[in-house]
Amino acid sequence: MVMDDNFILTIDLGTSGPKVVLFDRTMDIVGSAFAPCTMKVADGGLATQDPAEWWLAINHSIQEVLQETKVNAQQIAAISCTAQWSGTVAVDESGNHLSDAIIWMDSRGASQINKIITGFPKVEGYAISKLIQWIKKTGGAPVKSGKDSLAHILYLMEKEKNLYNKTFKFLEPKDFINLKLTGKFISTAETMTLHWITDNRDPNQITYDKSLIKLAGLDISKLPSFVDSTSIIGTLKDDLAHKWGLNPNTKVMGGTPDVHSAAIGSGAVKDFEGHLYIGTSSWLSCHVPFKKTDLQHNMASLPSGIPGRYFIVNEQETSGECIDFFRSNILSNQGNVQTENSDKQFYQNFDRLAGTVPAGSEGLLFFPWLFGERSPIDDHLIRAGLLNLSLHHTQAHVFRAILEGVAYNTKWLLKYVEQLINKKLEYIHFIGGGARSDLWSQILADVLDRPIKQLEHPMMANARGAAYLAAVALRWTTFDQISEKIKIRKVYQPDNSFQSLHENRFKLFIRFYKKNKRLFKEMNHN
Repeated sequence: MVMDDNFILTIDLGTSGPKVVLFDRTMDIVGSAFAPCTMKVADGGLATQDPAEWWLAINHSIQEVLQETKVNAQQIAAISCTAQWSGTVAVDESGNHLSDAIIWMDSRGASQINKIITGFPKVEGYAISKLIQWIKKTGGAPVKSGKDSLAHILYLMEKEKNLYNKTFKFLEPKDFINLKLTGKFISTAETMTLHWITDNRDPNQITYDKSLIKLAGLDISKLPSFVDSTSIIGTLKDDLAHKWGLNPNTKVMGGTPDVHSAAIGSGAVKDFEGHLYIGTSSWLSCHVPFKKTDLQHNMASLPSGIPGRYFIVNEQETSGECIDFFRSNILSNQGNVQTENSDKQFYQNFDRLAGTVPAGSEGLLFFPWLFGERSPIDDHLIRAGLLNLSLHHTQAHVFRAILEGVAYNTKWLLKYVEQLINKKLEYIHFIGGGARSDLWSQILADVLDRPIKQLEHPMMANARGAAYLAAVALRWTTFDQISEKIKIRKVYQPDNSFQSLHENRFKLFIRFYKKNKRLFKEMNHN
């Protein structure tokens, strides 16, 4: 008997761990599971994760979803993976990882990057001749903070030569998962952008560029070949198909990184239609019909997860992570918010307390730079803090200040996104874990002075984007139809009565950075 193909299984490997989500043909969620993963951070800019822990968590989550939904696993047509971007996994010829994965927060490669970008004459720290090549062909340039994939590889080449020499391929996290699924060492065009060696001038014909490879000093044999995000790179390995009960002919998609899949899963797929993601990190993006670069504010239009399209790429390092940091490292179990509570209860209590404090947090101002910043300033030495703390402030004030501080940081980014596209974003789709908060949605509307469209199931946006890529490849739908199918839970309108207050506090936010960036450099320079 021939079974209908009715489902798409997605793997969304975030920094906090993988979500596995099962979608039906209408892109409704059938079931999901999550398993946490740990992150290692240390002085000197180290930020890593264990790929073995990723894979164990993925296995557990897949089996949990299949068991709880009780769907016929033989009807799963495809597996589509999305994952944290700008990470590096060194693997041998057998596909085994050789060390912990260097993730997007790791800045140990800063000195190696600064060696290859320097020269005379220079602007913003870049040799002009090199900068022209990068911007002309790629649309951007390596970030000086050393957090790009290129920096990771150059760091290993110089500081861990034995590991570098043993490496067969350096893979992005998504491509490592696809390797585990198919045995194929392969990537996708948009995924490889942050190696800064692809010619992106024609988004329909992206290729490795010999002159950029030479400029970067990379060995191209240690990098994977690539295809489009909607390409089928292979079928599921027989042992996994047997283990999970799937058909051995289950297709595995090329997929796309989380920034790209979120842009699709947000439903904001039309040009100049904005979306904001707040998870561990955050970004503010939209699709655009052109290639353009703002080097000063570390953003550019780069190849999208939708083949043949561009979208704005930027990132703010720690957004939702600021809440989790306070929960794990500052709060005591004797306070109003119990750290041992379930995630859902914790965030509900957090919102409840923050909501008892008036707009402006009664003078308390928070800066969310726990691990430096990428956009709109590329500064890995600045750090987070609370300003103007006094005896009358309570835990609730701190909570609201965190939400407002991230909103001010986002407003800082919004200014330069709109400057780059030369348009005002008329509204913003809100996704990620932060979009579960009604209070944060309203704060963002007030601070940004833009309507905020809070999506249903906002934490599933990345997985939804991955599912749509597979659905397009399977010809179940088209990219043009996505915006019609996305469900908006609620639209938050700006409250004009707070406009003056937030404008004044935003100006203080920017002044604080400008007056203290040299002090941060002195305190944190290694």
